[in-house]
Amino acid sequence: MREWFADGSASQRVKQFSLEAAGLYLDYAKNRITPQTMALLMQLADEAGVPKRRDAMFAGDHINATEDRAVLHIALRAGPDASFKVDGKTVMPAIHDVLERMRVFSERVRSGDWTGATGKRITDVINIGIGGSDLGPRMVCRALSHLAGNGPRMHFVSNVDGTELAETLDRLDPEQTLVIVCSKTFTTLETMANACSARQWFLDRGVAKDQLASHFAAVSTNVEAVRAFGINPAHMFEFWDWIGGRFSLWSSVGLSIALAVGFDAFAELLAGGRAMDEHFTSAPLERNMPVVLGMIGIWYRNFFGMPTSCMAPYSTSLELFPAFLQQLEMESNGKSVQLDGRHVRAHTAPVVWGSAGTNGQHAYFQLIHQGSQIVPVDFVAPLRPPRVLPGHHAKLLANCFAQAEALMRGRTAEELRASGLSDEIRIAHMVFEGNRPSNTLLVEDVTPHTLGALIALYEHRTFVQGVVWNINSFDQWGVELGKILAKPIECELTGDANAAASGQEPAQDASTSALIARARAALGNA
Repeated sequence: MREWFADGSASQRVKQFSLEAAGLYLDYAKNRITPQTMALLMQLADEAGVPKRRDAMFAGDHINATEDRAVLHIALRAGPDASFKVDGKTVMPAIHDVLERMRVFSERVRSGDWTGATGKRITDVINIGIGGSDLGPRMVCRALSHLAGNGPRMHFVSNVDGTELAETLDRLDPEQTLVIVCSKTFTTLETMANACSARQWFLDRGVAKDQLASHFAAVSTNVEAVRAFGINPAHMFEFWDWIGGRFSLWSSVGLSIALAVGFDAFAELLAGGRAMDEHFTSAPLERNMPVVLGMIGIWYRNFFGMPTSCMAPYSTSLELFPAFLQQLEMESNGKSVQLDGRHVRAHTAPVVWGSAGTNGQHAYFQLIHQGSQIVPVDFVAPLRPPRVLPGHHAKLLANCFAQAEALMRGRTAEELRASGLSDEIRIAHMVFEGNRPSNTLLVEDVTPHTLGALIALYEHRTFVQGVVWNINSFDQWGVELGKILAKPIECELTGDANAAASGQEPAQDASTSALIARARAALGNA
């Protein structure tokens, strides 16, 4: 790469290997690619059926074959005149009915019209969910926190470890707290354990049982379970089984976003996602940002055998984006079986990791620059900061751009000797191989619209790669077995005699049985 940037055609390379779409600018010139590389990768995308499968998704076909479902999170951010259908039935009226209810509810809470049982204004909102019901909304609320204004403070609880909920509740006043319980079935173990403990916290602090409805809302499809919990079904916001959890922040799962930054900002988030959808469906493959990013990822994963990739957002506002991306990519494409049931013939999703720059430079960037494995990096940076302190943002961007340049250029022994160094051992330690790839994505600033486009970009990038690998990116059977095995183990840990009666006989291996025995002793159940 260094040689490519040293000759007279470097500016042409940048022009050829850069794209703009939906408010995002992508520079992918610092990759181990030539025009022929990209032409062949686009040919691969076409032959793998990316355009055909993309069109099938937008048509509402049941592309989630193992669960026999449509995949239509894209409909959630579509305009009211869109024609998305599931099994021949239009879905837009129901989507926009829920959006309108979200608007009314969020405006009532933010304005102070909705109050707790004692008439006090809601100052704090707890979103209780896990997986897609937590990571997406949590990431967006963090990214857009500079737009919160006078809205309530947001808190997210997902872990069944009681410490997370207890430490959250310790800071709050029950009279001014609203809880959103986010669970499609209203049976998710971690979510319902936290929801029940939160309900007891209200009761223990003087909120009467018949007043709980003033402090709870639900995002679910199970009306009866919501009612039995004590939540007024009028305060339940629906979503549908054709929305995968990790793609659900655009739905009523995003109620916490609307409460945090206002419904107008949430609507702009949807508009940003819609703009990227329109680009994805209309741009030719070679100028299609999700396709380009997806195929570059294929290039490194399958042709170079690179096992990991790094997301490095140079924005504190986007510090949770790597964690969100971990679920999006690894839960979607962490598969080893093709659509036809046969084993995949190539490696699938890389391990995704990263954190906000510049902190990463003082932690793991040493490995990225000089480690024995090559790690492709995606740098993401806003050109204008959400919050301004004189001189800070120029330093941030300088570091971002310099890291990408250093990965590409490296540093040679000859350059070090020319600078006056003569200690050959020290020179050997200071040489950077370079030729290490990266993409740089720039946004004008961190707005709901650009954030929506950024999220949709990586959703579609993940989809493109899943098509090439011929896997189903929209199920997650790998997480099910652990849930099944946890139930009888919990019964043993708590001494629940109903375990045997329910047919869940202990059948653990010797290692797990020994762990259970130690835990029982510590819990006092030995």
